Amino acid sequence: MFKKILIANRGEIALRIIRACKEMGIATVVVHSTADASSMAVRLADESVCIGPPQSKDSYLNIPAILSAATLTGAEAIHPGYGFLSENAQFARMVEEHGFAFIGPSSEHIEQMGDKVTAKQTVAALGLPVVPGSDGGVDTPEEGLALAEDMGFPVIIKAASGGGGKGMQVVRKADEFVECFIRARTEAKANFGDDTVYIEKFLGNPRHIEIQVFGDMHGNAIHLGERDCSIQRRHQKLVEEAPSPILSEELRNEIGSLAAETIRKMGYRGAGTIEFLYENGKFYFMEMNTRIQVEHPVTEMITGIDLIAEQIRVAAGEPLTVKKERLRLRGHAIEIRINAEDPDTFIPSPGTITQFHAAGGLGVRFDSAMYNGYTIPPYYDSMIGKLIVHGRNREECIRRLRRAIRETVVTGIKTTLPLHDWILQQEAFLSGNYTIHWLEDQLKDR
Repeated sequence: MFKKILIANRGEIALRIIRACKEMGIATVVVHSTADASSMAVRLADESVCIGPPQSKDSYLNIPAILSAATLTGAEAIHPGYGFLSENAQFARMVEEHGFAFIGPSSEHIEQMGDKVTAKQTVAALGLPVVPGSDGGVDTPEEGLALAEDMGFPVIIKAASGGGGKGMQVVRKADEFVECFIRARTEAKANFGDDTVYIEKFLGNPRHIEIQVFGDMHGNAIHLGERDCSIQRRHQKLVEEAPSPILSEELRNEIGSLAAETIRKMGYRGAGTIEFLYENGKFYFMEMNTRIQVEHPVTEMITGIDLIAEQIRVAAGEPLTVKKERLRLRGHAIEIRINAEDPDTFIPSPGTITQFHAAGGLGVRFDSAMYNGYTIPPYYDSMIGKLIVHGRNREECIRRLRRAIRETVVTGIKTTLPLHDWILQQEAFLSGNYTIHWLEDQLKDR
């Protein structure tokens, strides 16, 4: 087992990894920008190294600085968390070339799944169902329009190297296609440095359901159930829950086993998430995230498994500690993402927290790096915390979450807590009868 791990991230995920390491008896090093010098992660890590100014490109995306910090502090492994360099194949490759263990999958798998076209082709060959669409990247608007007309509108144009809703355009009519195609390519180039796009049939009202998978270096592969992430705004998840309120046990086992078998055939190691769109009783592969997810606590709450600790063990060459035949899903869990944003306009609201009180009680977990007097910098993602609750069933879980939201106090900035309180009172959410478009449709009428 590793004696010292460097954490190449910030905020709540850096703190989450520190906590897992402390419980495993592993020393921690956290890198940070000058803007994060007073962060909770810096305060709680055994060592910290400043690697640059606030801008991500000069700090959290600065590969030479991160590797230098690992060398200087004698770290044996690097955990990338999520975001930043977590799905950067070059970073994973350089980490291992410099003699450190990368706490994640191989650079080959990151590269393979990072390109959405290659990922789709790979999993389709291994038996996963995929959305009908182009066989690869589409080079010209004319070629794309011909494909779209063959498939039938609406279609969606997606960046091959994309994610988070960037480089994505829904086209409902033929006369809109060329403009949307050019816009998608421009966004893809600006955000990912790659203007390759592909086209898929647009599913009208799907659910977003993802399967948590895990593999090790000994040929073992399992799934840990699904998470329903259909409450979204602009393709960004706001609420995640497990299990999904619409899946039967039979469907859950069917798609979970298929996902686990896929990564077993790939020889995949570590944590991963296979994301699907689900409509009219059918699953369609969307993408695979080759890292720990923001919403991983939902799965931890219903399985009792520490996914970060499991990542570390697998990266150290140990076999998975959980076996499929022993896995039991218990109760229901829901996570809300708390953002430093105006809950009505969604304009970011960085600033100093004047009061902070985290909700507590049975089945309540609050993952955050906030504290009284902490100043939220304007340079990074606006998520400042995650409130996760567990209950014996979905109804109890929702009641507990509403209580916990109203118990949570964050002043000095605006947050999305009021929006979440509103969501939990809507009949569509209470009944579980919603799709990925539901929230945006509702927000238009608020």
